[in-house]
Amino acid sequence: MVQRYDRLKEIQRLDPDRDFLEIYRLTVTYEFPWDITRALELALYRTYAVPGIGRLLDETAELTERSQKRYDDTALLLDTVVEHGFDTEEGRTAIRRINQMHRSYAISNDDMRYVLCTFVVTPKRWLDDFGWRRLSDHELRAFAAYYRTLGTRMGIKDVPQSYEDFERTLDTYEHEHFGWDEGARRVSDATLALMASWYPAPLAPVVRGASLALLDDSLLRAFRYERPGPVARGLTRGALRLRARAVRLLPPRRKPHYARQNPEIKGYPDGYEIAALGTFPTPGVRGCPVPGHRRPSEASAE
Repeated sequence: MVQRYDRLKEIQRLDPDRDFLEIYRLTVTYEFPWDITRALELALYRTYAVPGIGRLLDETAELTERSQKRYDDTALLLDTVVEHGFDTEEGRTAIRRINQMHRSYAISNDDMRYVLCTFVVTPKRWLDDFGWRRLSDHELRAFAAYYRTLGTRMGIKDVPQSYEDFERTLDTYEHEHFGWDEGARRVSDATLALMASWYPAPLAPVVRGASLALLDDSLLRAFRYERPGPVARGLTRGALRLRARAVRLLPPRRKPHYARQNPEIKGYPDGYEIAALGTFPTPGVRGCPVPGHRRPSEASAE
């Protein structure tokens, strides 16, 4: 029988610089699949508070008119790399799709690097607050190495090297760039509505209230939401901490759980092709200013 901390011992026997993919996969698919899903949702949500990012997402209408599809495609593309690795056909196809979509828009390197930072820092902070254990230093080094590799494959320049570098870059960028944008608020509202839609209709107001209770003050100010009261915050955070205590007492997971298995992924009941995931923007239409975008069948391999 695998004991609760045996997998952490396995992780600590690996080299975080060489075996970062295996460590990352063990951590996110065995140790914390539910928590990492929630943390990455919050990571992407944070990016809307940078007006340039939130405004672009509103202009494309992907998150306001096709929220579920955008959610599904983002999760599945990122999940493909976790499951199959960077150097497999599946992993390369997923990264190629991510790059093709991003290159269709005028996105700055600084914004891209910031989004990458949220994937490293937000899970660590979520688990500090709500995980059944915290990430070890070994895991933090592996997380940094995993996203350094992803950032390099995405052509992002000046990618942070250590976890501390990722955290410092994120905090500085948010301090300098968080602010109000009407379009970003629409994207935020659509995302909260999407999350509420995953539950029975009577629970929708509760889910929205709990989601707002998890936002820090910098996000609430950027989106101009009223700050939830201490009771709402206390109940929401207390419930998550109680869950963490319960999970700590449960037997460890015996099989990996990938994002494609999450009940929130609703758009592909009959399966999907990695190369068909995501969007194929038309230059000059709905926020796509970059000419020359081609579908994967027309584009050369990355």
